[in-house]
Amino acid sequence: MIVTCSPSLASNIPTSKKQIQLSFAPLVKQTGPAVVNIFAKTEKQNQNISPLFVDPFFRQFFGDIFSDRPRRRSQQSLGSGVIVDEDGHIVTNNHVIKNASEVRIVLSDRRQFNAKILLTNEQTDLAILKINAGKEKLPYIRMRDSDTINVGDLVLAIGNPFGVGQTVTSGIISALARTAIGITDYSFFIQTDASINPGNSGGALIAMDGTLIGINTAIFSNKGGSGGSVGIGFAVPSNMVQTVVNSAKKGRLIFPWLGATSQTISSDLAVEFGLEKPTGVVINDIFPNSPADVAGLLIGDVLLSVSGKIITDTDALRYRIATLPLGKTAVAKIRRKGKLLEVGIVLEGPPDFPKPDILDITGNNPFNGARVANLSPAFALREKLNDMGRGVVVLGRQRGSFAEGLGLRREDILVKVNGRSIKTIDDLRKALRKQRSKWKISIKRGNKILRTEIPG
Repeated sequence: MIVTCSPSLASNIPTSKKQIQLSFAPLVKQTGPAVVNIFAKTEKQNQNISPLFVDPFFRQFFGDIFSDRPRRRSQQSLGSGVIVDEDGHIVTNNHVIKNASEVRIVLSDRRQFNAKILLTNEQTDLAILKINAGKEKLPYIRMRDSDTINVGDLVLAIGNPFGVGQTVTSGIISALARTAIGITDYSFFIQTDASINPGNSGGALIAMDGTLIGINTAIFSNKGGSGGSVGIGFAVPSNMVQTVVNSAKKGRLIFPWLGATSQTISSDLAVEFGLEKPTGVVINDIFPNSPADVAGLLIGDVLLSVSGKIITDTDALRYRIATLPLGKTAVAKIRRKGKLLEVGIVLEGPPDFPKPDILDITGNNPFNGARVANLSPAFALREKLNDMGRGVVVLGRQRGSFAEGLGLRREDILVKVNGRSIKTIDDLRKALRKQRSKWKISIKRGNKILRTEIPG
């Protein structure tokens, strides 16, 4: 069977040598110089020292050549970064410079600079560096609103891996708002089929207008991560990058905090709430006096959009709130008992009260060997705990301690000790002052209250 092309399709086929020779070279020439190589020097302790060399007899002959102190060995990690302004701010991945004692930047023209680490953030896997070029001009790439890109747009992935020189790959945007990836706490990624090879972490994802739309962060790999790229790469959107860069310039990173937990609307929930399709999230808990509480959100409300951006799931809500400016008011559309409403949410950081007052418990009591602290939303987020929790939280326990025998776990919340409610570390100190013949203990673990009684 012979298949013919319609005139509209035929008109898009190259008809001249000039059309065939279309190239990405001008775009690479424009943006490539702003993509740099990063050398991150880290120090690791070498604990594998034979006891033979710390024996006093042998030290008579060898002195401190084999010191009994842990020896350090230097390692270098290589990755990529992007200069994002003329002042020399550079964005890379946090994992590229993690635990670095020294960071050096090499430009494509071989200029080298020592870099200062301004900010590192594990939640987004982003880090911001700064170099001082003096009167020398630095190339940089302007960031673009990542909400303006579309699936199918052509992109370039540019990196400078392993110190071998710049690499450029092309592809398209395969998907937007990829969540549930599990790479960072703010899972909301641009997916591309442009090859992102090992060593390209921290490199640039470039749109066809020469703007930065993302920072290449991870690849989907076969063979448990050792098989290389299979054509699925993920980049942190430029809107999140811009948020972190702005915070680095101010010296501190604080994300807006909603103060509510939610559940993604499933097909069954969509029917229950009278929605045409499963979209949005349902509010299932609200922290007292939080921005969500002050805005008038209620448990059972279905949150559909924030500042005009559709909320598809809980990860999308977290991302949208995080990339909004502190101090502003975001308009949220909600569905409550079948009616569409709008509420204004004042964007504030998580409260840091009460202060942690971290306590390592000692003495003749069941909590001996536990480390505990007052829980606040800000402290919880720093420690990767439940930011909706309140009270005294267990941070850890010593091996072989009474606390381990009691079965305490990280994130347990102490509720009562011998009938005394434990709301703060001071309450706990008072409860532990007296020796008891019997200890009655209540602990909250998840949504359950565990009670036990043990002899003193």
